[in-house]
Amino acid sequence: MVISVRTAVVLGAVLGMGMGASAEAHVRESGHGAPVVIGGGAIEMSAGAAAEAEKDPLLKAMRDELAREKELLVLPGMQRPYFIEYRLEDLEGYEAVANYGALTREDVSHQRAVRVTVRIGDYATDSSSARGDGVLQLAPGDNDADALRFALWTATDDAYKNALRAYATKQATLKRFQTPPTADDFTPAKAVVNIEPLEKLEIDKGEWKRRLTEASGLYATEPEVKGFAADVQFSTANVRGFVINRYTVNTDGAVLRQGYAGYGANVSVGGQAPDGMQLGRDNGSTAATAAGLEDWAKFRQRAINNLKSYDALRHAPVVDAEDYHGPVLFSGDAASDVINKLFVPNIEADRPEIGTTARTQGAFQSSFRSRVLPDFLSVVDDPGLRTFKGQSLLGSFAVDDEGVPAQSVTVVDKGKLENYLVGREPVKDFPMSNGHGRAAPGQPPHSRAGVLMVKSSAPVPAAELHAKLLAMAKEQGRDVYEVETLGGELAPRMLYRVSPDGKRTLVRGAVFDELDQRSLRSEIMAAGDDPWVSQTLAPVPETTIVPSLLFADIAVKRATEEQQKLPYYAPPDYASPAVK
Repeated sequence: MVISVRTAVVLGAVLGMGMGASAEAHVRESGHGAPVVIGGGAIEMSAGAAAEAEKDPLLKAMRDELAREKELLVLPGMQRPYFIEYRLEDLEGYEAVANYGALTREDVSHQRAVRVTVRIGDYATDSSSARGDGVLQLAPGDNDADALRFALWTATDDAYKNALRAYATKQATLKRFQTPPTADDFTPAKAVVNIEPLEKLEIDKGEWKRRLTEASGLYATEPEVKGFAADVQFSTANVRGFVINRYTVNTDGAVLRQGYAGYGANVSVGGQAPDGMQLGRDNGSTAATAAGLEDWAKFRQRAINNLKSYDALRHAPVVDAEDYHGPVLFSGDAASDVINKLFVPNIEADRPEIGTTARTQGAFQSSFRSRVLPDFLSVVDDPGLRTFKGQSLLGSFAVDDEGVPAQSVTVVDKGKLENYLVGREPVKDFPMSNGHGRAAPGQPPHSRAGVLMVKSSAPVPAAELHAKLLAMAKEQGRDVYEVETLGGELAPRMLYRVSPDGKRTLVRGAVFDELDQRSLRSEIMAAGDDPWVSQTLAPVPETTIVPSLLFADIAVKRATEEQQKLPYYAPPDYASPAVK
């Protein structure tokens, strides 16, 4: 994929963070108040959808330029494209950061970018690669149709020439291998029209700046925690919101205007234990709207709780030097991190490199119809699920970013892997998309999860799950472990040693060993009845719903990280904002 440096920087700043087959027309609800119209032909719409698309100057300009390029785009003696797609993304973002009780940064951003994909060849073999293709460049910030069409024209010309070169290279590469590819390069899709209301960035900036300022200074002003203010080396609070409105048209007949918003508010505190070990607490809430974030009372209490747990970590004993192998109970929070890290990427069907016979990439490439979880667990990905126990789910969508209606997919049934999540780039045994082609801003679509739920056929009440862990400690005559939260690389942050008499002791400095796909398959012995909703904003919004999980045998050992020296002298005295 070709992308300018400036475009890449802008997109990073904002986020931080007709050849189609005909179809029988029908209507379904999008969940955003506007109907999804699925019609046959190049771009056949209902009267309402057609009027809405015509009224939108960006969609009209994109459709007009696509029709022109479809007719004219060919170099003498060269192949015509068999597929062209235009995607325009309007990105708006806001972020504010406070440190030590003072606002230190506030950013407002707005940008538009277009991504043009041109495919040469045919559905069986074309110019695309496993790494993605296309051209990305900045688009006009206003609704000037002529300026937008000019940007699309120049990008299409570049994309076409790149595709011609890529196709010639690919044909030469394929001749080097005896074994043909295990699946086609692309799959047809029915013409889909999905016009949704435009999303808007809505956040009370003044109120959130006040909250961040106060929350980041609580370590020195709140009586409950002020006693150990000198031990806090960093205290940060931030809020971030972004909106992406995405416009897509392609020669298979898709006309899409769909968008999503995401908001997150976090507090982060930390420093060092007396022995120099780096410690921290970093968490927050994520929601589809700013109103869905924690209110001020909960956000303030989160900051206080983080300070208290940080102080508890500072005084906690280091995990035993002797390696442990045995039961570990993961809370829903921790279990969702395990599933997101070890399971989800491996059921997202990214096609393999040319010349290999693998079905997909990842740890489950040869696990189709094999057991990957215990037989009492099943996994379903249902992007149509918009709420769960009153909470809006970020991963829900009606139509994916390749113009295919989202489908509910049973990925694992009674422990066996029965399906992968597939977009329009098929893999062996999965020749058609199941509506999971999703694109990060500026990037080509890939197979990605939407709303993934892990379900148990025999859920155990949370109290009984803890009792089961304690019974194992008594039976084995030794301490066992329970983890509440994880950090990067699945490192335990809040880890408790549980004694046979029921005493829980917070410990620090531990890492898990041999926590891998084999553990998911063979070591999970029970699942709770307490599903935890984990929401992720980037690279695409995803929701994972996972209960607490009890593993029979996980290795816990002491980390080998070097400890840094403590500061040589105390921090400066802190005057509260009210006193300054």
